[in-house]
Amino acid sequence: MNMNNSGNWFSRAKREAKKDLPRNERVFGIGIVVFCFLMIIFFLAHQMNSTGFFTSEFVALEMLFFYGFWIFWITTASLEAILSQRLLSRIVDTFGGIIFATISLALLLVLFPFEFSYLSDVLPESIRFLVQWISNDIARIIMGILIILHLTAAIYSPFAYKFVDKKRFKRKIISD
Repeated sequence: MNMNNSGNWFSRAKREAKKDLPRNERVFGIGIVVFCFLMIIFFLAHQMNSTGFFTSEFVALEMLFFYGFWIFWITTASLEAILSQRLLSRIVDTFGGIIFATISLALLLVLFPFEFSYLSDVLPESIRFLVQWISNDIARIIMGILIILHLTAAIYSPFAYKFVDKKRFKRKIISD
């Protein structure tokens, strides 16, 4: 018996998510994890060395949102790339992670507990030029763009989560 669209959208998405991830997706996800860990180490070095990058307004709430942003990306990339859990990654992304990241960026943009003139202070002299050009104004613009991207993803992702998988399953014939 051939059937299109068997089961509810969650069970169809779950079956799709159990398929092996392509190698390039896993490598990209591992790259995200490594990058995020490096960024956390970079910013912890600023915090531990009191370089001045984090201002006196960078207290517990700001730390939660700042480091939580990076941990969110580590979590979703780890679920997908390292643990091959595409479904869990999509659920975390769609129903909370993107919203948390958007709120984090917005809060940090409003409070802005940073002084970007000190951003390169923990880097070796030879590579400081890579980030010395980033001023507070440029950082605010980048954060604003990231907020817009995250808001777009927060609106798009739930629809994509439900309807893209539904459309994909309509194209396939599922046989018993």
